[in-house]
Amino acid sequence: MKIQSKLPSVGTTIFTLMSQLATEHKAINLGQGFPDFNPERELIDHVHQAMLDGMNQYPPMAGLLSLRERISNKVQSLYGHTYDVDTEITVTSGASEALMSSILAFVHQGDEVIVIEPFYDLYLPAIELAGGRAVPVSMTPPQGPSGRYSVEWNKVEAAITSKTRLLIINFPHNPSGITLDASDLDALENIIKKHNILILSDEVYEHLVFDGESHLSMATRPALAACSIIVSSFGKTFHATGWKVGYCCAPKELSLEIRKVHQFNVFTVPTPLQEGLSRFLQNPNNYAALPVFYQRKRDRLIAGLSSSKFRVLPSEGTFFLLADYSALSEMNEFDFSVWLTKEHGVGVIPVSAFYQDPQAESSNQQLIRFCFAKQDHTLDQAIEKLIQL
Repeated sequence: MKIQSKLPSVGTTIFTLMSQLATEHKAINLGQGFPDFNPERELIDHVHQAMLDGMNQYPPMAGLLSLRERISNKVQSLYGHTYDVDTEITVTSGASEALMSSILAFVHQGDEVIVIEPFYDLYLPAIELAGGRAVPVSMTPPQGPSGRYSVEWNKVEAAITSKTRLLIINFPHNPSGITLDASDLDALENIIKKHNILILSDEVYEHLVFDGESHLSMATRPALAACSIIVSSFGKTFHATGWKVGYCCAPKELSLEIRKVHQFNVFTVPTPLQEGLSRFLQNPNNYAALPVFYQRKRDRLIAGLSSSKFRVLPSEGTFFLLADYSALSEMNEFDFSVWLTKEHGVGVIPVSAFYQDPQAESSNQQLIRFCFAKQDHTLDQAIEKLIQL
């Protein structure tokens, strides 16, 4: 039987490919974005106790009420916006499902969706499955020794047409590690005042913002909150990526449509995981302490790489760090990443993989992405190899 693929251009993801390569060559995997340490024992105990307490059957489709209440309280405390626990918060099977369900809910055949590149690899296939067309708008790449990526919002606005349905943003940004400031929110407010579009805000690294700064969620501005779907992740926040528990917050009329897709996609999320997270969230310090925890790891990797030929870019948030390898090689990013993994035992991700066309010259800035969500001895072993290059 001849099969016509709905995603003919999609193959094995770069994350899977580089992780397999790291395993085959016994390399230290600083590529794929997951911790190599467990969640807090308290959280695991809460989940275990929920199982023992008999919480093993279906929870409500939108998520346990207690967890939705904790999410609402957290968002109100951090960002000053209150989401209704009954109609505006949905617990999802990871942030991935929240993103997919949101895109499927609002993107129709022929609609355009603006994505800011480099971008997370889920966005384009989800848009394609929904029948839409992605319209990438590239950030300005880093310039000079202390450069960072930056968004030119006038270019974003110029890409909006009568067919534009959605703008997808992702801050703190994967892979670049940049965060938003007040001027970025001002620019977004100006855009939505003039154009009838929705914002899908991927905020999975909301609790990983460094150097004493705070995350500026779409929920901090009423005008933005009114037209935004905000997605977050307990897996990223609490070192439990394999649990695949996330959530999305959106106005009632938007949440209603998202839940229609969610209901027939996964229906709901494992009950004991939700209950364990609900109990764990009673102590705000369990997420408030994360910036210091991860900043120490970031600084450890930066300090180690200072003795190498890599030039480190600023990491304002996430658990990723970009480095320029132009002093070491003229290879493109994919070839350099493969070479580094095979020949020198450190797995990384080429930043070009986050562009629509990874082979294009404009997608290759001689940058690689390190993940520093690792145990200290893992980072130290990687640093030892990298400074020998």
